Amino acid sequence: MEPIGLQPIGVVRSALTTTGQAPKQGPEAGLVSVIEIAPAWRQGLTGLAPGRDLWVIYHFHQAEATALLAHPRHDPARALTGVFNTRSPKRPAHLGLTLVRLLQVEEGRLTVRGLEALDGTPVLDIKPYVPGLDQPAPLEEP
Repeated sequence: MEPIGLQPIGVVRSALTTTGQAPKQGPEAGLVSVIEIAPAWRQGLTGLAPGRDLWVIYHFHQAEATALLAHPRHDPARALTGVFNTRSPKRPAHLGLTLVRLLQVEEGRLTVRGLEALDGTPVLDIKPYVPGLDQPAPLEEP
């Protein structure tokens, strides 16, 4: 396969500076951080409003290795499992995905709750959470 080049659209500004500080993920988590969007991409923020849930796709820029097995949440008390069954940063493409709650939009800065990303993390894309599309339907009995 050919390599893929990705260009960040922004950067995370967060109190998290090391991976050992990992808080609970998701919009209900208490961590508040800011995503600074580069000027070239700011028009793409049109229509975003506080209260919206967003998917943030980012690059684990400090991940140094890839491991095919990991302990979930870096907890050695939990059994090793395949990296594709975890949120480990030691993935082949070092991509992260987190659902966040948008708190404020101001001049290219998105204040969000629930983003588990280190300060300086490159943001690759932002997508809206869409109920019904992003939440799978219950499995039907055979």
